[in-house]
Amino acid sequence: MKLISWNVNGFRAVLQKGFEEYFRQADADFFCLQETKMQEGQADFGAEGYLAYYHSAQKKGYAGTAVFTRHRPLDVFHGMNGSHTDEGRVLTLEYPGFYLVNCYVPNAQPELKRLDYRMQFEDDLRAYLTELDAKKPVIYCGDLNVAHEEIDLKNPKPNIGQPGFSYEERGKMTELLGSGFSDTFRTLYPDRTGAYSWWSYRSNARANNTGWRIDYFVVSSRLMDRVKEAFIESAVMGSDHCPVGLDIDLEA
Repeated sequence: MKLISWNVNGFRAVLQKGFEEYFRQADADFFCLQETKMQEGQADFGAEGYLAYYHSAQKKGYAGTAVFTRHRPLDVFHGMNGSHTDEGRVLTLEYPGFYLVNCYVPNAQPELKRLDYRMQFEDDLRAYLTELDAKKPVIYCGDLNVAHEEIDLKNPKPNIGQPGFSYEERGKMTELLGSGFSDTFRTLYPDRTGAYSWWSYRSNARANNTGWRIDYFVVSSRLMDRVKEAFIESAVMGSDHCPVGLDIDLEA
């Protein structure tokens, strides 16, 4: 099974920047989007052979997630057990052998002004993922808005304490990974440097690969022996993020 996750920074915008060509070329079983910035039905996109599921924010043009899949789920859930539904950040598909959780974790914002909400979101999310994991294994993906370790961004020292690299946010990622989950890319490639999934639009950051790895596939640790590859499609343009992917020996 092949899965792709991509923060598209506006689905309608990325459709004008080669999305359909990449979608066809990727040939994935699951294609998870974050930051769709739209309501369901606003994008002119339909992929033959795929079912589409959306979770849009109440605020128009903001946040939002979507999943395109070749496999009909047993059930679809918005938010976390009925909470955190207003910004369209968590979309879960249930299958006989696993849960797929597509997530757009909130940004802590400049001066960490939304850090309190971010911390509550992280705690609730960890509890939600742990609850799902007790029933069947979990594949958790998306823009998690944190570079976990210094290896995960080009310039760690000046960014300590900044949004996405604060001790608090990194600590929550450590807590999650200590709760029976594994960061697939870093597990397979513990020493790989220069592997990033987001670049600022400023200072020619992408051309210079001055980036951050903040997009992930995290799985229940008992699935790691089924993971064949975790990859970052850094050459794919269209957003300030690039797609990340997972090849796993699992059936939907």
